[in-house]
Amino acid sequence: MAAALTASAQYSIDWFTVAGGGGTSTGGVYTVSGTIGQSDAGTMSGGNYTLQGGFWSVVGVVQTPNAPYLALTRAGSNVILSWPASGTTFNLQSALALTPKPTSWVAVTPAPVTVAGTNYVTNAVAPGKTFYRLSYP
Repeated sequence: MAAALTASAQYSIDWFTVAGGGGTSTGGVYTVSGTIGQSDAGTMSGGNYTLQGGFWSVVGVVQTPNAPYLALTRAGSNVILSWPASGTTFNLQSALALTPKPTSWVAVTPAPVTVAGTNYVTNAVAPGKTFYRLSYP
């Protein structure tokens, strides 16, 4: 004899706004995520759940041909950039836009910290857009 277990929960949404959908597109080493409309900025909470709505800040990585893979991880209000340490020195740079060309890339501070063969740089997430790349001097 088999017994069936069911679970249910009740949630209440006291207010809502219909905004455009969004999604993620990926091709090769590039990924872009976005929404059409995101008009509800603020916090909704109930029970054990909290939803923080607002506008996205864009932090992106531009992979440089023949450079090590540059990874980006979000950690609260910071981004952690990391790449393999190698015999060749690459400089971490940032830009606020990718167009119009030529883009103005500047050196990122602080200097990387190397731990177990990986370089790390931690920066605060700034409002707006920031793009990062590795450059060979």
